[in-house]
Amino acid sequence: MAAATHQSAIKGAPATGLASLIDAVKTRFVRYRVYSQTVNELSELSNRELADLGLHRSMIRRLALQAAEEYTAH
Repeated sequence: MAAATHQSAIKGAPATGLASLIDAVKTRFVRYRVYSQTVNELSELSNRELADLGLHRSMIRRLALQAAEEYTAH
């Protein structure tokens, strides 16, 4: 009886590991797309437009990373 329980737990482990790997890949892909889109959109703004938003060009990558992390945290 104990051997059967142990074998079923081992059989379920790879599926759980694979599912979590797929979820991690999906999350990274979504995070990358949000990051890229944010960088592209903010980079298209002029320095004047960025200043109007209270931003500097050097802040774009950090803000994009923050936006991507917040987007995938939900």
